[in-house]
Amino acid sequence: MSADTGAGRLVAGRYAVTGMLGRGGMGVVWSATDQVLGRPVALKEVTFPAHLGDDERAALRDRTLREARAAARLVHPCVTTLYDVVEEDGRPWLVMELVDSRSLQEIVERQGPLPWPTVARIGLDVLAALEAAHAAGIVHRDVKPANVLVGRDCAAHLTDFGIAVATGGPSITTSGAIIGSPSYMAPERARGEEPGPAVDLWSLGATLYTAVEGRRAFDRPESMATLLAVVSEDPAPAERAGPLAPVLEGLLTKDPARRWDVARTRAALQALAERAGPAAAPAWTPAAEDPGTRHDGPRLAPGDRVERFDLEDLRGLAAGLGAVARDARDQARYLADRRRERRAERHARAAAPPPAPPPPPPPPRPARRRRFRRRWVVVPVLIALLAVLAAVGGVLALLAAAVGVW
Repeated sequence: MSADTGAGRLVAGRYAVTGMLGRGGMGVVWSATDQVLGRPVALKEVTFPAHLGDDERAALRDRTLREARAAARLVHPCVTTLYDVVEEDGRPWLVMELVDSRSLQEIVERQGPLPWPTVARIGLDVLAALEAAHAAGIVHRDVKPANVLVGRDCAAHLTDFGIAVATGGPSITTSGAIIGSPSYMAPERARGEEPGPAVDLWSLGATLYTAVEGRRAFDRPESMATLLAVVSEDPAPAERAGPLAPVLEGLLTKDPARRWDVARTRAALQALAERAGPAAAPAWTPAAEDPGTRHDGPRLAPGDRVERFDLEDLRGLAAGLGAVARDARDQARYLADRRRERRAERHARAAAPPPAPPPPPPPPRPARRRRFRRRWVVVPVLIALLAVLAAVGGVLALLAAAVGVW
């Protein structure tokens, strides 16, 4: 149904459509009038994704009717009340409270990041809605800026309760598929695990991150890459969150057992609200809608839209992450072993007795005096004298013999 043909249509013989309020990945929201009670309502025309088969469409239709009726029992000031669910043209239509507000997604797109006191106040309202839903056994499973409505007084309302569950929110599993918004899907949902209330708190953290930072915590150009970042990477560091940063970190903890619960989150947000003081409440309000001005905020991206993921794809994602985790674990174990070995060597050196000092070197031997030995001179001199005397005697004998002959 287009905007031109929608106005004036009577749905379920009771709700007269007056105009279009917005369009999303899973349907169109119309303003309408309940002709029986004479009150304005928001009428959501649920549209199933084109890629769903007949069996999946039938399963989603039945689940929509069942869970929307259950969500209609939830009444809270911070929840857009679901009045009724009807069928028209073989599809469910959801009749909701009409709230004079704009979505947080649109506000951030047009005005950019919000001050942290305002975001803390919005977080308290959304948290109150989630607490009431969880107490009633309802898990929203599609908390995101597009589903948070903010009024002129900055009061926030969480919408699409029971709708995301039934019409393709992060929880729906049909024929081996999971449908959800990757940028705001909790890691355990991306792994195909059964969701619990903790998935809504993760999505709340991602929503508040977008509001205060003006960008997504996990922003990739492709849906599966976004899921991979959600499961395996830390969010981009917060630059504008200020004292709200610890709350974002606690809500965006990947392990649901260690993730902040409702009580801890409420206490932290209340402390921030008290810190800001009542003077901070009117410091910011949504600007009047001006189609001519638009801030370069987080436009609707693949991670914001409802996407369908086959369980086989998610298992492949989990297997790839498992291999990375095993490699990282092996590397960490090797490094830990090396650290332990070096630590043991240091302890062993510290506990060992000090080595014995080396023996002193022997004293230097005194130089031997060379004694003069007389025999080395006397004997040769005597021998030489004897030889000379013998020679002289021989000469004299020869002379005597010669004289006698004469």
